[in-house]
Amino acid sequence: MKKTLFDKVWDSHVVDTVPDGPQILYIDKHLIHEVTSPQAFAELEERNIPLFRKEQVVATADHNVPTKDQHLPIQDLLSKKQVEMLSENCEKHGVTLYGLGHPYQGIVHVMAPELGITQPGMTMVCGDSHTSTHGAFGTIAFGIGTSQVAQVFASQCLLLSKPKSMRITVNGKLKKNVLPKDVILYIIAKLGTNSGTGYFVEYAGDVFENMSMEGRMTVCNMSIEMGARGGMIAPDQTTFDYVKGREFAPKGEEFDKKVAYWKTLPTDEGAEFDLEYEFDAADIDPIITYGTNPGMGMGITESIPEQDDPTFRKSLEYMGLKQGEQLLGKKINYVFIGSCTNSRIEDFKIAASYIRGKQKAPNVNALIVPGSQQVARQIKEEGLQEIFEAAGFEIRQSGCSACLGMNEDKIPAGEYCVSTSNRNFEGRQGQGARTILASPLVAAATAVNGSIVDISAEVETTEFAS
Repeated sequence: MKKTLFDKVWDSHVVDTVPDGPQILYIDKHLIHEVTSPQAFAELEERNIPLFRKEQVVATADHNVPTKDQHLPIQDLLSKKQVEMLSENCEKHGVTLYGLGHPYQGIVHVMAPELGITQPGMTMVCGDSHTSTHGAFGTIAFGIGTSQVAQVFASQCLLLSKPKSMRITVNGKLKKNVLPKDVILYIIAKLGTNSGTGYFVEYAGDVFENMSMEGRMTVCNMSIEMGARGGMIAPDQTTFDYVKGREFAPKGEEFDKKVAYWKTLPTDEGAEFDLEYEFDAADIDPIITYGTNPGMGMGITESIPEQDDPTFRKSLEYMGLKQGEQLLGKKINYVFIGSCTNSRIEDFKIAASYIRGKQKAPNVNALIVPGSQQVARQIKEEGLQEIFEAAGFEIRQSGCSACLGMNEDKIPAGEYCVSTSNRNFEGRQGQGARTILASPLVAAATAVNGSIVDISAEVETTEFAS
């Protein structure tokens, strides 16, 4: 029987099947952070259940952590309590924790891949919707709720119904300055935010095969924004080269054995999907959003479409925009380059390649927030820090930062922020904040110009040369 990548990984992790019901799926790695784990740990203790396989759980602090003065006590009392509880619970249950001050600390979906914790063919879960990021490695990875976090703590398994399969193929050559973020924003804009509901998506075709692992992670990260349970890309030589030599990756002969297995994972020729879509890379421009969900996106030179829909009108009202309006030349006072979508070293290299030798506009507050302590070190060691600081950008310490309003890095009410994060919901970056999603290149250009500019007309700057 011909199988898809998703089928192969899923089927190999099924422990048992309930007659005419769901399946029990074994989980290889369980990632946790300070927001969704306290209640799950409390449930274990209330029911006197031990943590089943602590060695398969990895913890970090990311959502609530400040990105300035991380050596000082956290000022926000709720954030402080959650981070302290994570430390206490991990110590009590023997869980590996990369907390504040640890050289491996960072956004959970950045630090796990860069440490080699994420590997092809795995099942991975986390109490965070953007766990789909790890699917870039050919991994079944998805977010779970707090009750499911407790279930994995207790059994290292989940009771699940197998999702349907979808394949999205993009072939051809991308235009100048079109990045992976633009590709996934384009797909979501075309298909809609509910198009993936009930499905696990495989991304296939030239465009994804030619992407770096960082680019693939950006794409899979935002699969959740089209309603999908997760997204996957078949592992190949790019994947193997990325994993090799990382801290917790297999070594020597064991690595070679793993690669031999990983090479069997790609979808069999002739395997069938429940649903398929195809797109031409040549049709994709740099994308920006104009509304309050990630599906409300358009080419950077296009105008906001016209729709006679109350929800659509409400969204534009919140954003302070009008149907038929262009965003080119729109004054922007805040720019955020970071989040689990775009805070890896490649993202900052791309931004730096544009910013080098320029100054940010006087009206712009521009934040550079690395996704991990390791990325922060790379920014410094590779000379990017000098470029950002010379241009007037503020570099912070690692954390989720201004992606979401759970920490100190909020955008003021009524202000626009061009952001490399993944969600532009009402109040996502702070009460009343107006979020415009974009690639790191568009964000960098906005910061320098003080307004949204046509990056498609700029000289190509997707390579950083030190």
